Amino acid sequence: MRSNRSLVLIAVLMIWGTASATVLITVEEGLELAFPGAVVKRETLFLDEDQRTAVLDLSGAATTSALATRFVATDGSDGVIGYAYLDTHVVRTLPETVMVVLEAGGAVRRVEVVTFREPLEYMPREGWYGQYVGRELDDDLALKRGIRPVTGATLTARATTEAVRRVLAIHAVAGGEERP
Repeated sequence: MRSNRSLVLIAVLMIWGTASATVLITVEEGLELAFPGAVVKRETLFLDEDQRTAVLDLSGAATTSALATRFVATDGSDGVIGYAYLDTHVVRTLPETVMVVLEAGGAVRRVEVVTFREPLEYMPREGWYGQYVGRELDDDLALKRGIRPVTGATLTARATTEAVRRVLAIHAVAGGEERP
C-alpha cells in the first residue's frame, strides 16, 4: 500500500513538473523593455457584457474573462507613453501569457511571451513576433494575410494573433484613457 502511494506521488510530481509554466520574461522585465524609465501603473479593467460582446465583434476572438490587466506608462507627468496588456489563453491544450504593448495612439509596439506551457518547439522564433509592430486592428491582422504563419507552430501563431486582436479590441472598447 505504501509503495503504491509513493508511485502515485512520483507520477503526480512528474506530471506537475512537465506541466509547469516556462517563464520566459517577467512582467516587470517586459515593462522595463517596453517603457525604459517610465512610471508604470497597473490597472484592472472590468468589462461588462456589452463590452465583451463588442470585443468579440471587433476582434473575432472571445474574451475569456470579464477582467483585463492593463499597465499605463507615463513620462512622470500626465503624458501617456503607452499601454501594456496581459492576455492569457490556451494554445493547444495548455496556457500561454503574452504581453501586448501598445503605443499611446493604440498601434502595437511589441509582443512579449511571458509564460509558455506548451513544449518550447511549438513556439515561433523571437523575430516572428516583430511582424506585429505597428499593427492596428484591421482585416490584415490575420494569419496568411498580414501575419505569416509558422510551420510547426500553427496553433501558437493563431493564438497569438487572436490575443493581439483581442487586446486591440479591449483597448478600443475600454478606452485608452486611465480610469480611476
